[in-house]
Amino acid sequence: MKQRVLITGSNGVLGKSLVKYLHKNYGSCFEMVLFDLCHDNLDITDEFEKYYGDIRSRSNVVKAMKDIDVVVHCASASPSYLASEIDDIIVNGTDNLLKCSFNEGQVERFIYLSSTSVYGIPQKAPIYEDDALMPYDPYNKSKIAAEKLCCERREQGNCITVLRPRSFIGPGRLGTFGILYEWASEGRNFPMLGRGGNRYQLLDVDDLCQAIFLAMTGEPKDVNDLFNIGAKKFSTIREDYQAVLDAAGYGKKIVLLPTKPMLFALNILEALKLSPFYKRLYMKLDKDYYVSIDKAQLKLGYKPRYSNCDALVRNYHWYLQTKASLTSKTGAGNNVPWKPGILSFAKLFF
Repeated sequence: MKQRVLITGSNGVLGKSLVKYLHKNYGSCFEMVLFDLCHDNLDITDEFEKYYGDIRSRSNVVKAMKDIDVVVHCASASPSYLASEIDDIIVNGTDNLLKCSFNEGQVERFIYLSSTSVYGIPQKAPIYEDDALMPYDPYNKSKIAAEKLCCERREQGNCITVLRPRSFIGPGRLGTFGILYEWASEGRNFPMLGRGGNRYQLLDVDDLCQAIFLAMTGEPKDVNDLFNIGAKKFSTIREDYQAVLDAAGYGKKIVLLPTKPMLFALNILEALKLSPFYKRLYMKLDKDYYVSIDKAQLKLGYKPRYSNCDALVRNYHWYLQTKASLTSKTGAGNNVPWKPGILSFAKLFF
């Protein structure tokens, strides 16, 4: 008998990728139930059960929770939202899902997608699951609070996996990567903060989907835990980003910019709302930033297939195929190109 799996945030970048991944590789094992505020065409032949709703609404969630065996909680708020909205969606939404899963439903296991942003601006590398959490903005503070709710439920005897993925890349994922892809496709050099010699780990969305599948199917004693998820193979940020410029075929290069004056300028531009970058992002770009995936490899059996270069170039080719349909869509989320702000003028110098 197929397990019934509720996927929240099924219309997001990760949600869509997960539905396609499970359908393609394990369609005979799972009956997927999709839950989001809206649903796009997934280009999959199967008819999926779909519910429109808000994870903060008990009535919406209870309706979708009927006979669910596994919940995969991908829904979240964007870091660009107001602080009160971030807290409401991430913390109260997760709390509502946990209550509906275990107080009112008969859910066997719950998988929560957190973030490595909970570690704050990295002070060392690699970062392990038991290293200190250093929240510094509403987004990672809310992620930590939601993790705490999951931990409390685990202590009550429920099977709950918390995954902390690095920044993932895959079809539909743009945000800051969309800026790199746009400049590469236009035959431009690309600026980078600092010397570019720091190692900055990323993650292919298919490898993240693999980790979710392993959490869905592994032995409860193994998966009932917290895991970092990231690429196994990655080089310096300069070399990995250069791979995209090489794939573009224009012979362009990464241009290195001095850290201190650029951080000063970025702080001013952010305050004036002229830059698409927020502090949580650019304060990390010149630092070694990678997590240990030893625990996930040992207990989950996680085996990432894609290196940073593989993931970046793979996503760049997706961008080229869909570029024409993206030109009219901009915003602050990771599923659209970011509003370029002053970068529209800055790129003329590269």
